[in-house]
Amino acid sequence: MMKWVKGKTIIRQYPRTTSTTFTKNSLVYWVSGLVAPADSTSGDHIGICIEDVASTDADFATAGVRIAVECPVDKQCEFEADVTGTLVTTSVGVAYDLSSALLVNQGATSKLVVTCTKFITSTKGFFVLNASYDTHFVVTS
Repeated sequence: MMKWVKGKTIIRQYPRTTSTTFTKNSLVYWVSGLVAPADSTSGDHIGICIEDVASTDADFATAGVRIAVECPVDKQCEFEADVTGTLVTTSVGVAYDLSSALLVNQGATSKLVVTCTKFITSTKGFFVLNASYDTHFVVTS
C-alpha cells in the first residue's frame, strides 16, 4: 500500500486504461494517454489512485471512464510504501525501483524511480518520486 504522508497533493480525475484492474492506494502512470498501474519498469508516475477498479465493475471495459488520482503538487511530497527486500537505516537517500504498483523493491536499482527519505521498519519507509508527471497543466474536463 502507498499513501501520501507529507506535502501538498491534489485529486484529479483522469481517463483510465480499459479492462485493467486498479488497486486503491497504488502508484499509477501514463500509457498512451491513459492512466495505468505502475510496474517494475514504469516511470513518470502521476500519483496514487484512490479507488479500486475490478473486473466485475459494470464499466470495466468502457472507454473514457475516469479514475481518481491523488497527485503531488511539489516534488518533495513524501509517501509511505511497503517494501520488498530489507530496508535498513542506511537506505535513506538511496534510490530504488518498484516491484509493482504497491511495492518498492529494495533489491533493485536500475530504474531508480523513488528515493527513500525515512526508514520506518525493514518492510516500510517514506519515499519521494524521482520523476513525476507535472499534473498542474493536464486538462481534466
